[in-house]
Amino acid sequence: MADEVAELPAERDTVTFGESLGRTLRAGDLVLLSGPLGAGKTVMTRGIAAGLGVSGRVSSPTFVLARVHPAGSRGVPLVHVDAYRLGGDLAQLDDLDLDTDLEASAVVVEWGEGTAERLSADYLVVRLERRDDDVRVVTLEPHGAWKARLSDLDGARS
Repeated sequence: MADEVAELPAERDTVTFGESLGRTLRAGDLVLLSGPLGAGKTVMTRGIAAGLGVSGRVSSPTFVLARVHPAGSRGVPLVHVDAYRLGGDLAQLDDLDLDTDLEASAVVVEWGEGTAERLSADYLVVRLERRDDDVRVVTLEPHGAWKARLSDLDGARS
């Protein structure tokens, strides 16, 4: 299956895209956000949180590594992880006990590519790039069961 690509001209478009993704998430889902600094990973997570209906302000968990946002209107909590400071250290990733969180929550990991995908065979990589004109380009790379679920996301964005 080919990866899905979309252009997001403004920050609001990134949030809106995240909201549509968040509306499709359920407990047990793993989403890895990939992209350089300033690409929009935390902005995307704000949208995901809004789509899930979770409570609490969404900000980068760089210094605390992980934030748990209690379940809201959809009944699915969000665990937001920033793996940047882990530098690929799998022991520190294990210390976060994300596989336990994954059973009852949707888990979004910024900078998790190369480490966090071992938490589940079913995960979605969301690649964000920011062009020189500030337009963000998002590419969805589904793995496992996510290959069949991309149509859910298309329906949520309609």
